[in-house]
Amino acid sequence: MATEGTPAATTRPKRKLGLGLGCLAVVVIGLLILGTWGVGRYNSLVSLDQKVRAQWAQVENAYQRRADLVPNLVETVKGAAGFEQQTYTAVAEARAKVGQMRLDESLLNNAEAFAKFQAVQDELGSAISRLLVAVENYPDLKATQNFRDLQVQLEGTENRITVERQRFNESAQAFNTKRMSFPTVLFAGFFGSRFAEKAYFKAQAGAETAPKVKF
Repeated sequence: MATEGTPAATTRPKRKLGLGLGCLAVVVIGLLILGTWGVGRYNSLVSLDQKVRAQWAQVENAYQRRADLVPNLVETVKGAAGFEQQTYTAVAEARAKVGQMRLDESLLNNAEAFAKFQAVQDELGSAISRLLVAVENYPDLKATQNFRDLQVQLEGTENRITVERQRFNESAQAFNTKRMSFPTVLFAGFFGSRFAEKAYFKAQAGAETAPKVKF
């Protein structure tokens, strides 16, 4: 009787071992699938995030170009007899505010800080626009080669700012759409501010388009 029960007793541990290995294989495969999915989502967010940062650099370049033109513009109009001092003073002060802003990559993930940046830049744009309108009353100034050159450069710069801002918003929208889609939104949440939602440029209050400098 002892020999008859031996095969069954021996088979039970083997079956348990087989089931255990099967469950382990399922778990390992599941972890591999989950890991592959996670890596794919992470790399996708990184790629879109880098595109946003690259486009942000283009926005900064365009704004910096405008800021660099301001000192020459102010000096040019100051040389015109009787030109309103408060007009070019407003431009100089707005330009100073732009220079005082501290920029870093966290700005892209902070809607409040981003809005302040845009407000300061919009203030400078508006001040320049008002100055150029005032120049209409000074035909001799308008006729100078230096001013005409500045006018062309400013017009081109404002157009470039508009284009780069639009491209930035498109890049930010692509990132935010991916980030907020399910289940990526759950995955992105584990990384905190690393994949935070990006801010957008908004239309300037009271204006449909960027400041115009063309006469």
